[in-house]
This record gives sequence, C-alpha cells and structure tokens, in this order.
Amino acid sequence: MDAMELMLSRNMRFFVVASSDGDFTHLATKLREHGATVIGVGEAKAPRSFRAFCTDFVEIGKAPAVRLVPKPAAIVTNLDLNIPTMIAAHSTKGAGMRIAELAPKMHSQHGVQISTYTERSWRAYLVSRPSLYELNPRGPEDMVRFRPEGFNHAA
Repeated sequence: MDAMELMLSRNMRFFVVASSDGDFTHLATKLREHGATVIGVGEAKAPRSFRAFCTDFVEIGKAPAVRLVPKPAAIVTNLDLNIPTMIAAHSTKGAGMRIAELAPKMHSQHGVQISTYTERSWRAYLVSRPSLYELNPRGPEDMVRFRPEGFNHAA
C-alpha cells in the first residue's frame, strides 16, 4: 500500500521490491500499469510470475550477485526512427500504444513485415532494445512506449 500511495501522491516512478515471495506479483503489476519501473531483487526461488511483472529482476543468493549497470545503448535503425512517431500518434497522455496495433499500422504505413527481422515478432524486437522502448508485462492490452533519452544519441 505504501508503494502505491507514494506513486499516486508523490508521483514516484521507480521502485525496488526486494522479495522472493510471489505475493508481490500484484504490487509489481499495479505499479507497472501506472507506468512505474519496478526492479525485483530476490533469490532463485522467486516465482516466474513475480519476475515477469518486474521491469527487471536481479537474482541474489549463492552465486555472486549481479551488479546493476546501465545497458548499452541500442543501435538506432531506420525502423527505430519510424516507431516513436507511430507510438506518439496513437498514444493518449503518454500511455503508449498497444503492441497489437503497432504491427498493422507499421505494415500499412511503412511496409514493415516484422517476421522478416531476426526477432520475428514485435514484442521480441522491442524487448531487444530496452534503451529505446519500455513495454508492459505480456497480456492482451500490452503497451509500448518509447524512451526519448534512448534516441538522443541518434539525432
């Protein structure tokens, strides 16, 4: 409850949830639905559901802990230059665009067939570029937003 209150009343957008308990899956889901970044930290026993709803998950325990370091910037392709424009045109109040709508719109306006790319799906393509795009957890209403700071070096 405290995390939701901080997000809603103080507009905090970054949370670290240190737990290996699946009971925090609902919290991670709700925080992500409101646009927050959620880093999960826990042991190998942490359930997949909790891990999946975190933006990122750091496993700790017997093996040396993973050190959080910034991910290298993605190489911005010609395709990447068209995606933010499409997302911006179909986003309401910065909520992003449904991934399911991105495919037909990119195909009709830019002739893009994502199945011809190495990643073969829009979700895989967008997930492979975390410095450029942020995605909601997997689901029928999953959304994608672009990270303007990721495109700064391409300008």
